[in-house]
Amino acid sequence: MEKAKDCLELNEEESETVSRLTIHPHRVVGVKSSFYEVFVLRGIRVDRVEPGLVSCTFKVPPRLTDNNGNLANGAIANLVDEVGGAMVYVEGLRRKVSVDMSISFVSSAKLDDELEITSRVLGQRGGYSGTIVLMRNKATGETTPHTSVRALVFVGWIGV
Repeated sequence: MEKAKDCLELNEEESETVSRLTIHPHRVVGVKSSFYEVFVLRGIRVDRVEPGLVSCTFKVPPRLTDNNGNLANGAIANLVDEVGGAMVYVEGLRRKVSVDMSISFVSSAKLDDELEITSRVLGQRGGYSGTIVLMRNKATGETTPHTSVRALVFVGWIGV
């Protein structure tokens, strides 16, 4: 644990750089955006919306790449969660939470690659909804990670 903590600590220069960051989150009336949503979703463009389908375009920014210049796995998971979750969001109801996510990494996305992210509703049974999210490199048509996200809504309170 100490090794991980040391790895995440910022030096003085990094701390100064972070303190100067200005992040202007988008606001939806009544919904608070988290830092993570804004950090990952900044730059995503919604291209098409149809019943049961959302198609977006996203250019891989430097802030979301790993040491090898690939789109980081955590960023992929966050994009999948957000775009997949948008498919099962119902205004006026509590937001559904992801309870199971399966991501197959078929190939990697590099810095500045433009991705097409498509999400489709697979179905719903009770409060359990299923979506599938596909990321494809727009230039090559190559599938990046193939992902499946399922979300569950809890109506009422669980526990105390």
